[in-house]
Amino acid sequence: MPYFCGNDKSMDYTAEIQQLKEQKNAVILAHYYQTGDIQDIADFVGDSLQLSQQAAATDAEIIVFAGVHFMAETAKILNPDKKVLVPDLEAGCSLADACPPAGFSAFKARHPNHVVVSYINCSADIKAMSDYICTSANAKTIINAIPDDKPVIFAPDKNLGRYLIQETGRDMVLWDGSCLLHESFSIDKILALYKQYPEAHFIAHPEAEKHILKIAEFIGSTTGLLNYVRKASAKTFIVATESGILHQMQRENPDKTLLAAPVREDSECACNECPYMKMNTMEKLYRCLYEESPEVRVAGSLQARAKQPIDKMLALSN
Repeated sequence: MPYFCGNDKSMDYTAEIQQLKEQKNAVILAHYYQTGDIQDIADFVGDSLQLSQQAAATDAEIIVFAGVHFMAETAKILNPDKKVLVPDLEAGCSLADACPPAGFSAFKARHPNHVVVSYINCSADIKAMSDYICTSANAKTIINAIPDDKPVIFAPDKNLGRYLIQETGRDMVLWDGSCLLHESFSIDKILALYKQYPEAHFIAHPEAEKHILKIAEFIGSTTGLLNYVRKASAKTFIVATESGILHQMQRENPDKTLLAAPVREDSECACNECPYMKMNTMEKLYRCLYEESPEVRVAGSLQARAKQPIDKMLALSN
């Protein structure tokens, strides 16, 4: 099997990766925010909840997670005896980074007797300090399952937390974290784009800021946005989330016009792209499967504690 140093433009990555998958009994899981070529070669493409469910159910010996670090870490927590690989170990998450374990431990101590619900976009350390994990797809279900007399801490995304307070009527203490991409949208540019396409439906992920959500026709998780575009009679959509989702949306809706919601000029997220998600490439995917590295590891004691709230989420999401 060929190997190379540097970028070999003559290599057929798709064929080589497919061959390696078969030889090594490997499965590739990819998030909707990955580039289109990675989504196309993946065995399963999904949102955080779907990917967690797939990771928990797979019989493959090797899991290659084309996403960001916390996603691969979650797969490892669910599969301590399997090898979990990532194309780029540095593909992190601004939201997960916004919730350091020491700071969150002190925050939790200031709010004793609170049930901790943490968004899956967090580190294994934060998961281990949580009572429940949730995704944007099942967050309302998780929160509604907690008795009304139990006070709740929601972390780490304050924007999603505010949206959930509005949706559930539940008063929650929020950790002050956010996603750099979902806080980069420009309302002025969105309104200007809407003037060009007055028939368009503006849809947004609940990690976006409150003033962005206020003008949305529909607010939903990654899968919720996909379902909305698929079912809606409208022909044009302005989509406020990571632009990688447009690949799957366009495949499912070739007759519809899909526009990425524009971001501010000073945004770190050029062209509506998460800089961490886009660190993964086909070359890195091939190399990590060939070398079986980088590998994601989670210490045994931490793994066991972090798995408990994830298991609760999966049980409530079936």
